[in-house]
Amino acid sequence: MLKENLTIIGTAHVSNESVEEVKNAIYEIQPDVVGVELDFKRYQRLKNEMNGIETDDTISMKKIIKENKVGIFLASTILGYIQNKIGKDVDVKPGSEMISAIQAAEDLNLKIALLDRDINITLQRTLNTMSLWEKLKFVLGILKAFIVGDEEEIDIEELKKPDTIDEVMEYFKDESPGAYEVLVHERDAYLAQSILNIPEETVVAVVGAGHKDGIEKYLDNPETIPTREKLTDISTSRKIPWLKIIIGSIPVIFILIFVLAFIHGINITNDLLTCLIVYFITGFIGSICSGSKIVSGIAGGLSAPITVMHPILAAGMFSALVELHYRPIRKRDIHQLGEIDTFKDLWHNNVFRILLVFIGTNLGVSIATIFILPANVFIPLFMKVFSLIC
Repeated sequence: MLKENLTIIGTAHVSNESVEEVKNAIYEIQPDVVGVELDFKRYQRLKNEMNGIETDDTISMKKIIKENKVGIFLASTILGYIQNKIGKDVDVKPGSEMISAIQAAEDLNLKIALLDRDINITLQRTLNTMSLWEKLKFVLGILKAFIVGDEEEIDIEELKKPDTIDEVMEYFKDESPGAYEVLVHERDAYLAQSILNIPEETVVAVVGAGHKDGIEKYLDNPETIPTREKLTDISTSRKIPWLKIIIGSIPVIFILIFVLAFIHGINITNDLLTCLIVYFITGFIGSICSGSKIVSGIAGGLSAPITVMHPILAAGMFSALVELHYRPIRKRDIHQLGEIDTFKDLWHNNVFRILLVFIGTNLGVSIATIFILPANVFIPLFMKVFSLIC
């Protein structure tokens, strides 16, 4: 494919004008291939929606929690909420321009190429590259936007203008350089590579407006595109995860203190009992204060003393799993996030409630581990051991 036979249409994902622009361009050019900024899963979801096919509405949150993919699910849910919210404000369903491209291609019997990287890989790589501070700023920004709100009218077409795109991208880069690298630069490269892999002569590629310039730069310099293997690698960074090491070493230190105390003949029965009680109470209170059922709080409390000693397990997993029995999450719960206007609406959404129980339980246990038990059990016990050794 020669570059002069390629037409890249930069769209806003919630724009009526983009829908018409895409459809008109495809009918006018009638290319050999229509490329869309979708991966297979998103393409299949849109196709089912177009054909009126109803799929299983239940989301396997048990699998998500057990596989420790809550971070990916949370990021996906937040991004879905933002897009659905904007779509509701401008009365355009997210992905309408992609549906328009697919319909036009099918009407003309044209091939469809899926250009984008698997969304789960993108989200995992994003979480892997973002610092703890970036993640915190992102979540706080979403909460602020939800609580404070923004009554300013949205001009979607303004967002497609080059100057506006540059301004938005620069702000995104400053706020979260890790996320910017994965969500923008990497996907620019992936999309450009996908376009270059199309063997047919004429192509219309439908992508988000924020990717158009980056794709064109990579197409002009294809030797700078990273390999597909590098762009889809989800292994964690080779940097030493000091924060994880420090957090993971805390329970090891606690166990070591107990072992040393026992070896030196110190009675540790009361201290062990105190740990068990404090962990149970903080796990239980953290869960209940997050709005869980009593039985979910009990599950979180009982599991807390065990999970703090395990690098993968968390007490919030158990309280959330029990809570799922009473609040099953369905896809419509995620879609309804875009229709939430008040905290009351949010409180009645099962996605929010399960995540809140998960986070609240873990927060309660963390408070016990970092603040309560060191001051009341571990430091005094350590001082006893130290005095005997010295």
